[in-house]
Amino acid sequence: MSKIGKLPVSIPAGVTVTVNPGLITVKGPKGELKQAVNDRVTIDMKDGSLTVKPANESKEAGAAHGLYRQLIHNMVTGVTTGFSKTLIITGVGYRAEVQGKQLVMNLGYSTDFIAIIPEGLTVTADAAGKVTISGIDKKLVGEFSAQIRKLRKPEPYKGKGIRYDNEVIRRKVGKTGVK
Repeated sequence: MSKIGKLPVSIPAGVTVTVNPGLITVKGPKGELKQAVNDRVTIDMKDGSLTVKPANESKEAGAAHGLYRQLIHNMVTGVTTGFSKTLIITGVGYRAEVQGKQLVMNLGYSTDFIAIIPEGLTVTADAAGKVTISGIDKKLVGEFSAQIRKLRKPEPYKGKGIRYDNEVIRRKVGKTGVK
């Protein structure tokens, strides 16, 4: 049995969870999220908490057990507090700005990169090169920030590029010029 799957998901006040066959819906102050649920798990609600149990003893049911528990937990967290990721853009002339529903970035190439901001996400960019991506869907926030980071990965010699706020870049020593 999964260690994470055994933990109950507590449902705070103001959040409603609806369990239908094959679908779970979570509504909260920040919005609504839906997730398709596999028939390998059973979901029980009682006393303000939700438990996920495997439907049988198969390996696939055990794997789905922890997965769906964590997906439901992320949905509850998303509709109450939300998720955010911060990207740091480092480099001479590198910058990003939000223009309507687009994120326009100058990353040292001859043309600017234009990324269309997905529905449900809010993106803010400041002059110091800090881009904050926030929303209620953890998967969507993570995917969009990974796509932005992929445009110009940080390089190890000067540290130029796009990195996460908490990411540490291992710097390499360049040529010394000594013969």
